[in-house]
Amino acid sequence: MTTGEAPEGVGAGAPGAGWRRADGPPAQDREQRRRGGGRRGGRGEIPMVDEAEFTSYYGRPVIKPPVWKTPDVPLYLFLGGAAGSSAVLGALAEGTRRPALARVAHLTAGGGALASVAFLIHDLGRPSRFLNMLRVLKTTSPLSVGSWILAPFSALTTATAGAHLLGWFPLLRRLTGVGAAVLGGPMTTYTAALLANTAVPSWHEVHRELPFVFAGSAMAAGGGITMALTPLDEAGPARKVAALGAVIEFGAMQRVEHGHGLVSEPYRTGRAGKLLKAARACTSAGAGLTLVAGRSRPAAVVSGALVTAGSVLTRFGIFDAGMASAKDPKYTVEPQRARARARDAAGSREAASTGTRP
Repeated sequence: MTTGEAPEGVGAGAPGAGWRRADGPPAQDREQRRRGGGRRGGRGEIPMVDEAEFTSYYGRPVIKPPVWKTPDVPLYLFLGGAAGSSAVLGALAEGTRRPALARVAHLTAGGGALASVAFLIHDLGRPSRFLNMLRVLKTTSPLSVGSWILAPFSALTTATAGAHLLGWFPLLRRLTGVGAAVLGGPMTTYTAALLANTAVPSWHEVHRELPFVFAGSAMAAGGGITMALTPLDEAGPARKVAALGAVIEFGAMQRVEHGHGLVSEPYRTGRAGKLLKAARACTSAGAGLTLVAGRSRPAAVVSGALVTAGSVLTRFGIFDAGMASAKDPKYTVEPQRARARARDAAGSREAASTGTRP
């Protein structure tokens, strides 16, 4: 047998490949049990065989990991989120007559949006592939909806930033800034839906928490960058946004890392675990420094840098955790088996409460 070949009698098409039954009864006995056992989970059913033990077929993944590359995709996630929250901050600053904060926020939003698109196109390989995603709007596809959020947002933020740099068209600049702010909120969260919509276990199972993580991370990044670059007397809203975002990110990540059993494990182990541990340290320290950042320019710069670094590390950690869970088959199969056992138990309880006999 050459390397990579399956043993005799075992192959990809063989029933039960990747599973083994230790000292189980003959196949005909199992077939008889399947025919006469009644409904799964029915009351009174007595298991006649040992539960199958999952070993995976040669340890290969059950699902195919995404072909997304690093650092392209994590930076695309980070920069898009930071741009979205900065656009909202810029519109808020315009409305409250904080010109320095508005300028910094709009420039951050424009630069972040362009860089985010650049990393996305680099990951796709050709600009035409990004343009192809804009040919049709599919409201059921997070990727399609996200593309239609990213494209107009990038155009509006670029126009607003350009008007700030050149000093042209102040009224048009305010209008494009408001338009960018409207799309800024979805920019911070659509990438969470994009990841959660995949079959990757450690992304899909945390679909409720992931938008809060991404929104908080984006707020921390946008607030941190603008806080560090804006004079103290105008940076108050940026400090508040950064601190609030850090709290949201920290709380939601606690649920992601500890609230989903086995699929939370990749967030605490390996490279992802180290990245997320560093992210927690940076985010916590940066959020704490915002309390004194209003009185000290160096403290504002350090605080902004720390919460921004925490946001970057969070995106890389989440990306790595998802890829690790896709490559290890246990994160796909074990949760499925747990859900099946829960359904069976619920069926048994329902049958017992209604007096139904199998």
